[in-house]
Parts: sequence; C-alpha cells; structure tokens
Amino acid sequence: MTFISVTRLRLRAIRFLPGFAMHAIRTRNQVRQATGFKAGALLQDHDWTFWTMTAWTDEASMRRYVMGGAHRSAMPSLVRWCDEASVVHWTQADTVLTSGSNLPPWEDADRRMRADGHPSNVRHPSPRHLTMTYRPPRLTRSGPIRAAAAGSEEPARH
Repeated sequence: MTFISVTRLRLRAIRFLPGFAMHAIRTRNQVRQATGFKAGALLQDHDWTFWTMTAWTDEASMRRYVMGGAHRSAMPSLVRWCDEASVVHWTQADTVLTSGSNLPPWEDADRRMRADGHPSNVRHPSPRHLTMTYRPPRLTRSGPIRAAAAGSEEPARH
C-alpha cells in the first residue's frame, strides 16, 4: 500500500511569493532525501495557489518528514502567508498508474480534497477557506518531484 498526502496552499498576496519559493525549494530538497518517500508532484494553480502530492511507504514516514527540517521551519510562515490551506490523506494500492508513478491524477486529488480533506489553520482565512469552495485546479502546470538517487546528496542551501 502507498500512503498519499495532498496539500493545497493559497498565498494571500504576491509579496509572500519570494519567501514561499525559498521554503518550497528547501522542502523539496528535504522530501527527496526523506526515508519512505516514493514520488511526488507539484501543481501551480490559479491565483497564487500551489498543490503538492506525495507518495510514501507509510504514514509514519510522512509524519517524520512534516515534523522535521525545512518543512517544520516553513509551517509558521505559511500560517501567516496563506488565506486558504487544506490537506487530505489516503492509502491506495501499490499499482503503477498511467503517469508511471504511484501518484493518482490531480482530478482525483481535487475530488478527495473536497470530499475528505480538511482546512488547515491560517491567520487570515478567505471566505472559501472553511468551505473549500475553490474553483477546479488548473492541471496544465504540474511537475514531478523525484526521490534523490541512492547515495547522492544535494548540497544544503541556506
């Protein structure tokens, strides 16, 4: 089985984009090295909205990643910078999908987010935050996150 984690974050102003980009690079580098990480993808949506989808060997591996390193450092800023944030998790069979990975299509991630996801804490919620009544995501700006090759390490970026 594969544990899937999907997040959706909407920046409330463009002025937060540089800091967000810095944290995104650091957390991407962290996840690529994380124990239990199988595959991932990023999706740049409308209106400064960003989705992540990651596949893990188990929930415990994902939780260790979330609670450490660059990801943990980014979380306090996201509470201030985002006006919409949500997360959904599920377990799926270890079948390789048409994309060549264990990741489901973004349409499935959106459907599950609306049905089973829950809003995360933000200081300045939009009217859509709690109801998660956002428009369907733009699916044309997605890219993979690949696990680092065994034995390779990217230099730390500070």
